[in-house]
Amino acid sequence: MDLGAILDAIKIWTESVISTMGYPGLVLVMFLENVFPPIPSEVVLPLAGNLTNAGRFTMFGVIFWGMVGALLGALVFYYLGKWFSEDRLRRLIDKYGKWALLDVEDFDRAIEFFNKHGQFTIFFGRMVPIVRSLISIPAGLAEMNLPVFCFYTVLGTSLWNAVLAIAGRILGKEWPKVVEWVGTYQDVVLVVGLAAVAVFVFTRVRRLINKNKKKQEEA
Repeated sequence: MDLGAILDAIKIWTESVISTMGYPGLVLVMFLENVFPPIPSEVVLPLAGNLTNAGRFTMFGVIFWGMVGALLGALVFYYLGKWFSEDRLRRLIDKYGKWALLDVEDFDRAIEFFNKHGQFTIFFGRMVPIVRSLISIPAGLAEMNLPVFCFYTVLGTSLWNAVLAIAGRILGKEWPKVVEWVGTYQDVVLVVGLAAVAVFVFTRVRRLINKNKKKQEEA
């Protein structure tokens, strides 16, 4: 099945759920979109935004109830991270981290960074495809204050929802173009992410090599 067929299938299913259930259907679909990323918000929200042209929804309703569904989905991953806990993950990294070029110090630095900048990480992360769902896990791991987590999740999600829904309303029947635009944006984010991973791996390998050389010299 090609991408166009998948998009059509999601479009039909989404429209059916939203049309049948109204705003509760939108909440359900956005919840599932956060828990199961294969249901993309770039399909759901532009479609809902387009439906405001027919008076079936209001723009405020689409943005608000879409946010409610997304927040509920984000809380699932938040509590998943909290259940997994720092100590449990630290033990796993200590035991198996070397295979991923990670050590406990890396994890501690990441947690420290999240404790200092977690609010902005959550806010901007909610506007990045793929990352927007998973960003809630480190928030739970770091035991980020729940009201603060919800506040920045609501802010980032509402902005993302508004952009997509308004684009869908403006484009009307051409709303699927939003999917193409977000796809391009996602590709850019992916390239940047892969570049960051490559830099990390290079730095870690070089550090290990230097560490081994130092041991050999001391021996």
